[in-house]
Amino acid sequence: MTKIALITGASSGIGQASTVMLSKLGYNTIITGRRIERLKSLQTEIESTYKTAVLPLSFDIRNQKETTDALNSIPKEWKSIEVLINNAGLAYGTETVENADWEKWQQMIDTNVTGLLFLSKDIIKTMVQNKKGHIVNISSIAGINVYEGGSVYCASKHAVNAITQGMRIDLLKHKIKVTSISPGMVETEFSVVRFSGDEEKAKNVYSGITPLTAEDVADAIEYAITRPEHVNINDILIMPTQQANAYSTYRD
Repeated sequence: MTKIALITGASSGIGQASTVMLSKLGYNTIITGRRIERLKSLQTEIESTYKTAVLPLSFDIRNQKETTDALNSIPKEWKSIEVLINNAGLAYGTETVENADWEKWQQMIDTNVTGLLFLSKDIIKTMVQNKKGHIVNISSIAGINVYEGGSVYCASKHAVNAITQGMRIDLLKHKIKVTSISPGMVETEFSVVRFSGDEEKAKNVYSGITPLTAEDVADAIEYAITRPEHVNINDILIMPTQQANAYSTYRD
């Protein structure tokens, strides 16, 4: 029987690259995001190229009702999800704590923490019943180091790391694997969103550096989910060669 994976934030970047990777491995994929036209475009590409099935679900992970309705709409034959990739997340703004916008804080917390938890809980119940599953939470170097102008974003990713560890402990007896993938600089739409669509500012983030690609992170995810049954990869920290941590880089 074909395995099923669910990927949040699949309309671009790491989520999209992960969907392609999983499809190459023969998974049928449930892809989620807010931009339905992008999800449908990815569905067409995957189904024509890899001959695996795709179920697109468009909703805002910050909205509990939308999330509940979307999960309840999943057909019975798609319910036994074996791999969950919690990728949906964002950073919004670089203001220092005294100048930050509360709404930006709320958006980051609701997406990166609350949304991840709410969506995961429903899927975990099925994994527990099946006594198998693998949850991959996409964290960040920001979940390890804290830097100026990133207090709440860093806090949200520290929370993801704590949640990952808690899940791993709670689900140990159910034989469910839990992995954290923490990338450094990845050139996706991440910085464009962070700078409210200012593409020039976003481009400058990677000036003089060859950053990771979404495919690099998908490769790390592939490694984690393809280990033997008795092996769990707890954490992967993946960085560009020119980046040592959240604040030490070498630029050409």
